[in-house]
Amino acid sequence: MPDDETPPKVRRARRTRTSVGTNASPTTTEPGAIGAGAWVVLPTYNEADNLRGISVAILEALPGATLLIVDDGSPDGTGAVADELATRDPRIRVRHRRAKQGLGKAYLDGFGVALAESATTVIQMDADWSHDPLSLPSLFEPIASGRADLVIGSRYVKGGGVEDWGLRRRAISRGGSLFARVVLGLSPNDLTGGFKAWRASTLAAIPSSGVHAGGYVFQIEMTYRASRAGARVLETPIVFRDRRIGQSKMSKRIVAEALVVVLVLRIDEVRRRLMRAVGRG
Repeated sequence: MPDDETPPKVRRARRTRTSVGTNASPTTTEPGAIGAGAWVVLPTYNEADNLRGISVAILEALPGATLLIVDDGSPDGTGAVADELATRDPRIRVRHRRAKQGLGKAYLDGFGVALAESATTVIQMDADWSHDPLSLPSLFEPIASGRADLVIGSRYVKGGGVEDWGLRRRAISRGGSLFARVVLGLSPNDLTGGFKAWRASTLAAIPSSGVHAGGYVFQIEMTYRASRAGARVLETPIVFRDRRIGQSKMSKRIVAEALVVVLVLRIDEVRRRLMRAVGRG
């Protein structure tokens, strides 16, 4: 799943240079270690204070995995911290991007790297501790056992929940998921969360061209596209905690964008169905 805005020649050059991992040595893990074949894609922007701790916790939870840090040119030195971590642990790779371009674009770039490196499972999560690394095995296992193609870490199923949120933020998050479920006819309860595990073949089959790269809307649209393609989607409960350090990157613009794009996705789908019906007639 490459970044389609990048010219092919540049994209190929990026994949062959060591910016996909500041360490060129192969990943070394014990045979059968949990997480083998998985790549955890971790977008960062100004997460220097969180990165060391979260990286250790991720690889303790999935010792067989590869951690790909995708930094959008953080001015606080996050990229340098990532490089330092990569020199110490061959399971850590770093993808440097020139500037902040949105969460969705960072994920799509990271997905492309993981798929090109023959990942069998691709996991996405935040770097701010809102996604608990201890939940990683419960996301990985249904993919590894063949029970699901997409596993969503869900706040809105039995056993899941949120902590440290006010009533307004809870209402926005829950309402956004409910709105998308109804408008798009989707079954998962948590459509706005970003803690997910993908079967690599399922992720690779989703065209990256045209995917909206905002925050909430990216999460909704990727699940929508996977569901329409027939993916088996499973939810596993997680407890979402507000970030420990730094400020939330959520904004009113991101929420408004998500609502608009959900409607656009539905309108486009109805239009395509009508055109097919007219064609058959």
